Amino acid sequence: MASKKKDVAGPITGRYGDEEVNVGQGGETHQSAGGDRPVLTTQQGVPVADDQNSLRQGSRGPTLLEDFHFREKIFHFDHERIPERVVHARGYGAHGYFETYDSLAELTRADLFQRKGEKTPAFVRFSTVAGSKGSGDLARDVRGFAVKLYTREGNWDIVGNNIPVFFIQDAIKFPDFVHSVKPAPDRDFPQAQSAHDNFWDFVSLSPESMHMILWIMSDRAIPRSFRFMEGFGVHTFRLIDAEGKSSFVKFHWKPKQGLQSVVWNEAIKINGADPDFHRRDLWDAIQSGDYPEWELGFQVFDEAFAASFAFDVLDPTKLIPEEDVPVRPVGRLVLDRMVENFFAETEQVAFCTQNIVPGIDFSNDPLLQGRNFSYLDTQLKRLGSPNFTHIPINAPKCPFHTLQQDGHMAMTNPKGRVNYEPNSWTTQPGPRETSAGFQSYPAMEEGPKQRVRSETFADHYSQARQFYISQTDVEQGHIVAAIAFELSKVETPAIRMRVVSHLLNIDQGLAESVANAIRLREMPQPATAARPTRQDLKPSTALSILLNGPKTFAGRKVGALVTDGVDAALLNALKAALKAEGAMLRLIAPEVGGVEASDGTWIGADEKIEGGPSVLFDAIALLTSPEGATALAMRPAARDFVADAFSHQKFIAHVDSATPLLAKAGVAEHLDDGFIPIKTAPDCETFVTKCRKLRIWTRPSPDR
Repeated sequence: MASKKKDVAGPITGRYGDEEVNVGQGGETHQSAGGDRPVLTTQQGVPVADDQNSLRQGSRGPTLLEDFHFREKIFHFDHERIPERVVHARGYGAHGYFETYDSLAELTRADLFQRKGEKTPAFVRFSTVAGSKGSGDLARDVRGFAVKLYTREGNWDIVGNNIPVFFIQDAIKFPDFVHSVKPAPDRDFPQAQSAHDNFWDFVSLSPESMHMILWIMSDRAIPRSFRFMEGFGVHTFRLIDAEGKSSFVKFHWKPKQGLQSVVWNEAIKINGADPDFHRRDLWDAIQSGDYPEWELGFQVFDEAFAASFAFDVLDPTKLIPEEDVPVRPVGRLVLDRMVENFFAETEQVAFCTQNIVPGIDFSNDPLLQGRNFSYLDTQLKRLGSPNFTHIPINAPKCPFHTLQQDGHMAMTNPKGRVNYEPNSWTTQPGPRETSAGFQSYPAMEEGPKQRVRSETFADHYSQARQFYISQTDVEQGHIVAAIAFELSKVETPAIRMRVVSHLLNIDQGLAESVANAIRLREMPQPATAARPTRQDLKPSTALSILLNGPKTFAGRKVGALVTDGVDAALLNALKAALKAEGAMLRLIAPEVGGVEASDGTWIGADEKIEGGPSVLFDAIALLTSPEGATALAMRPAARDFVADAFSHQKFIAHVDSATPLLAKAGVAEHLDDGFIPIKTAPDCETFVTKCRKLRIWTRPSPDR
């Protein structure tokens, strides 16, 4: 898709404290006014003229392989860690299948979309980005959402995230971004968090990051479960039909059970109570037969829409609102089997954005172009051999034949004498190419070779504003609290000021709320903007979690606190109501051995009270006897069980005899619509129905 639009000329300069900041069009370079820093060079000592943009053909054209600086930079970055992944190190995976709803032959020749009801084997790996393998599941972070589809014409990897945009526009900045968020090299902390100077210094000097900052400071960065979060392909790709016609497409994975996140105070406590919370949740769901499902949706648009859209569809820091291009459901992804060996499958699975199949093709998105180079190189270093595709989890399930040979751990080699092509042998001549094979879309490209950012990438604030105004009041409050918390960990006042200066370009109320929360003594001037922030973009309902929550309580968990003398009939009624809803019940008792119910039956417990805090559940029930409630009121863990559930705005079912515990937890005088007294089976059904809302947001919270 060629463009005749002019490129932006001239840097944008502003002053922060004693430093002059030359943010350029993309807003990334940072030079001292005195110019006394050493010159950046390649490893060969060649001075670098532009470390912000990779070399491409035209401002919106493809990245060129001859860009030795980018290749050296990304090559070194890819090889920084042994043996775990540099990013997305902490992951968890499962097997399943993708089922096509209807033939999409009018859009793509991709084989898996030709037949209604086609089932394609799949493997999915969810992950956090910044932390090591040993970090906790509930870090505030982007979540990787990588899907490997084993199609009849080869493996197709949709290597995406749970957020549809990214921090940077050009892959040459990826090492810088990751270095900034990873533990500082001199002290090797903080781990798995962005609340520190280096990260906020980088993004405050990179206006292009502001849209992503709003997303990662939202509840999207602390999902309740892998099962309740969206996935996105992030980039613009192409669909190619049998006649070679191209359409642009963005990929969406929408969870069948709705969206859900936790609140920050809850996330902190979950990491302490169960750092494997997301892993355990996925394991429990699949092992119990509650198979997670997502719908794959296409946002399909043509060249005319791309040319008329307010933002560049090649810019990975931008999205296309669903109100402008609706998401068309094309199939469903079901995860129904856990791995047999974590290392052999989840740890050794190798995803590469370059793995596409006939009928799918790339766009000139510069971040995607760089990822296509980087991922293959990364897998070579991490898995130790170019033969990583021989590992069963990575091998195609369709027939495959190559002339590649040897190397470390080669499992298949060409048979016979022929290991080259073309050849004239008639006996065992080896594989040959076919006209039905993969062919790249013959896009016309023009323009000089240059390091430049297209002017169509220059608006860094308008979609950040659109995202913010699309959130409910509750969600906006969480964003303010998240930014304020992160900046409270930033030691350098100038960085805090710089961040607020960007927020002023997004929303005045947001900036003022953050400034008040961190107690800035004076407001900075708005950051210099390459493009003024558009005020005409309308809110998009699809961008809010709370406006896209579940319609039922299915797949969620209730933690019931029980003691000796628990009403057996009432407990059975609660179990029945939750089972009918498709939800789960876990029993927490003073001791893990269990309790004796009112009818004399023995009931085993799932957790001891000190090991089963309420943060692990979506709602709680207090089914205590009078004596049991009085005894539990003396135990700090039991008081926290109730107080945290109240603070985290969860629904609380309780029997009358639980009053002593409510009182000691400090909530007896604050009963609201989120407290449901239960005496009969219908009361249990009422409780489950109310739980469909997940939270009672009108209740005060420490996060607001």
